[in-house]
Amino acid sequence: MEKQMKRQKVFLTGATGAMGLASLKEMLKDIQKQDIVTLARDSEKNRKILAPYQDISGLEILWGDLNDYDMVLQCVRDCDLILHIAAFVSPAADYHPRQAMQINFGSTRNLIHAIYALGQENRTRLVYIGTVAQTGDRMPPIHWGRVGDPIKPSVFDYYAVSKVAAERLVIESGLKYWVSLRQTGMMGKAMASVEDAIIFHNCLDNVLEYCSDRDSARAMRNLCAFCQDGTLDEGFWGHIYNIGGGESCRISTYDLFRRMFGAIGLTKLDYVFHPKKFATRNFHGQYYLDSDKLEHYLHFRQDSMAYFFDCYLAKLGALAKASRVLCRLPGGQRLMGVILHKRFDKLTKTEHGTVHFIEENLEDQIDAYWGSRKKWEALPEKLSQMTHFTQWDTVIPIDHGYDETKPESQLTQQDMAGAAAFRGGRLLSTEMETGDWKTPLEFECAFGHKFKASPRLVLEGGHWCDVCERQSWNYGRRAKVDPFFAQVWNPLHDPQELREYPKEVSELDVSPQPAQARGWDLPRENRDRVGT
Repeated sequence: MEKQMKRQKVFLTGATGAMGLASLKEMLKDIQKQDIVTLARDSEKNRKILAPYQDISGLEILWGDLNDYDMVLQCVRDCDLILHIAAFVSPAADYHPRQAMQINFGSTRNLIHAIYALGQENRTRLVYIGTVAQTGDRMPPIHWGRVGDPIKPSVFDYYAVSKVAAERLVIESGLKYWVSLRQTGMMGKAMASVEDAIIFHNCLDNVLEYCSDRDSARAMRNLCAFCQDGTLDEGFWGHIYNIGGGESCRISTYDLFRRMFGAIGLTKLDYVFHPKKFATRNFHGQYYLDSDKLEHYLHFRQDSMAYFFDCYLAKLGALAKASRVLCRLPGGQRLMGVILHKRFDKLTKTEHGTVHFIEENLEDQIDAYWGSRKKWEALPEKLSQMTHFTQWDTVIPIDHGYDETKPESQLTQQDMAGAAAFRGGRLLSTEMETGDWKTPLEFECAFGHKFKASPRLVLEGGHWCDVCERQSWNYGRRAKVDPFFAQVWNPLHDPQELREYPKEVSELDVSPQPAQARGWDLPRENRDRVGT
């Protein structure tokens, strides 16, 4: 008789968001094999979203808040797998940075504490969804990247700031099974519906290797299925991966617009956009050298960029056909362009709009998004006058400061000392077990801050000094003393660009930690790891 497979319990967060809802729909295809619990904020909107799934056997929908530790503890109890997809994302996070930190960092901390409080640290598998925004601006010619490149959230990107802090917590958690999957630009209905000034922060020559909401959901379903049937290689755990759709999902912002509007018959983009309304830097994006690694494990890729254009046309409905007819008439493209231009122009004049930055002479924003007012003034008057980057296949590799050809088991204290020196700092720890990527070591950064970090966090995660990270965007100063970081700064910035942008919130501002609030403690060896 065939042995019946044990049902696993999965805790899914963020089930009312784009990736979370798509993942829920996919995971429900395997509901006969697993129990799913999800925690959603109680609102009319969320109840409407989840109403179709309310009575499905094996799915438990709880209403509450991930910042409510008691609720988190209830959801985590006896959980085999946690898919932590929930996040307070951009553009909303740009307007509410403290809320972003509270939700994104605070919820992650609650999950980790709950796992330890229940004694499940050697059993429960935590899947954390990070973001491409953590590595920030990678404009050409350094538009190819991989895991381990410097962490560099774009200036004013508090979503990225909160996710950097949360990922650091996950990597250093001491959990036996964790993984961080850095989500890229996620194409689908939600992306096709964005109407916010953030559209103009995305530089015309910026690039992204997108992934669809459907492929992201397939990745989550397959991860659950492979965990349950035992086919997911143990080597998958304890690492960071980039989520990307591969070659068919790579595109520049300019080509994205060209294909979007071309699909509705509008080929003369001069009628729609003005170059001076777009930032020329300070927005996240890159093509991946390593996104095939995740595909190797989870086998999730099916969609190309064609899926996004289908979503865009579906959103427009009959308007798309009407536009194509209009654009074939004399003067039709000009008229359609004027209509769209007025719609977009309103966005540029809002609080976080690029025109607003210029009109109000907001020097911090002007310098961050263009380099200076003078550089903004030098931009051409028409989109057709722009010279676009074309060497998309040229890769400028980023040196990670250690011998990556060596097996992980051979990593030495000397390797870590060299990596620290390449980051402008030094290794203070005098002992390290060869091949130990997990145990935090003590370092000092170029600015004299002492901190602890594991080799995994530094070498594979691309993280460095957490004190610098929470204080400010001091990238110009850092590039002068940190050769590792200079690789992703100097190609895009003037050597004299030393403006420092203080951060208004950090993970230290998040409300009291559950261990302190409830009077219980973690094992001594894990206290430093999770911030107790």
